[in-house]
Amino acid sequence: MARKWKLLITLLFLLLVSAACSDKQSTTTKDTEGEKTPTSGEVTEEGGTIKIGVLASLTGALESYGKQTKNGFELGLEYATDGTMEVAGKKIEVVYEDTETKPEVAVQKATKLLEEDEVDFLVGSSSSGDTLAVLPLAEEYEKIMVVEPAVADSITGSEFNPYLFRTGRNSSQDAVAGAAAIAKPGVKIATFAPDYSFGWDGVAAFKAAAEKLGAEVVLEEFADPAATDFTSNLQKIIQEKPDYLFVVWAGANSPWNQIADLKLQENGIKISTGAPDIPALSVMEPLVGMEGFSVYYHTLPDNEINDWLVDEHKKRFNGAVPDLFTPGGMTAAISIVEALKKSEGNADANELIKIMEGMSFETPKGTMTFRPEDHQAMQTLYSIKLEKQDGVDYPVPVLIRELSPEETEPPILNNK
Repeated sequence: MARKWKLLITLLFLLLVSAACSDKQSTTTKDTEGEKTPTSGEVTEEGGTIKIGVLASLTGALESYGKQTKNGFELGLEYATDGTMEVAGKKIEVVYEDTETKPEVAVQKATKLLEEDEVDFLVGSSSSGDTLAVLPLAEEYEKIMVVEPAVADSITGSEFNPYLFRTGRNSSQDAVAGAAAIAKPGVKIATFAPDYSFGWDGVAAFKAAAEKLGAEVVLEEFADPAATDFTSNLQKIIQEKPDYLFVVWAGANSPWNQIADLKLQENGIKISTGAPDIPALSVMEPLVGMEGFSVYYHTLPDNEINDWLVDEHKKRFNGAVPDLFTPGGMTAAISIVEALKKSEGNADANELIKIMEGMSFETPKGTMTFRPEDHQAMQTLYSIKLEKQDGVDYPVPVLIRELSPEETEPPILNNK
């Protein structure tokens, strides 16, 4: 009887050993050189995954901006990795989340990306309000957040933290470009903008730049960003009789039609603004001849990366050209890949901060550099004039001259 028990125990032991060996073999294989190759059950130093969470307005008023960023980001990863979607031996995985242009939703989605998806990077967002709500999470979870395309100065100013790096331009950069087009001694200017951080910061920065050039800002008019009727706002501007109306705007519900309907230009008020995306340009026919500035239009930059972007975008999107925020998405992706190349795949944020501060990299808009003091990307903007061109059903931004990164360098507004 004792022998039977001993035999049974021996057999059970052998079965357990066999099962353990089988499990071990299922998690690794050997290549032809006899070295272990990682499979789903094992990660080596050379393998693994880099996860990037992208926050964007994929629905709502800024839907077109979010989709442009998404398309650009995907093209940027492909360009920067030569089509491999890998960097330093690690696969790149991207998770997109729709903020709905609501700060509280942006926080929920960012928290989900950080806690459930365990992303290594955050990117976004289309709205300055969404972005400002999420910034503290990047610091709390110690993850790099690449800000694109939100422009509020406060992002790299009063709300700055060392984990954010902005590839998008900021309001002050826009303001320098906008003021350069129209401001000079004796000129009276009114401003019109949406009543939230994007508009406030844009107007404050423009006013400072314009007054520095000798102009006088005689009225600052703000409107509900969700409004569709701007009649009362525009009537106040007409009554003030400025020489120029400088408009800071974002979103589908733009004021251009009502500016035309109320005949501001016939009242002697010249309009100036940043050239918007193509859908918004299509309703700016009354502004042909206007001088202003552009963040991007596909014919303005002259470099190989932009040529690649335009060609590939046309191939993949039925001949459509990249729009205002497409190159920004591409730039955000390039910056992450370049930083990971330099870190040899190390996604530790505190190590990446050391690498990314002062880092220069090539983009569809030329060379950009993350300024060490506030992590704002120094970049080219464009002085333009809107012209009518044969075969194009909207006013086209035509280059007057490039505004260099040094020329559009904004003030440092943080307390680092």
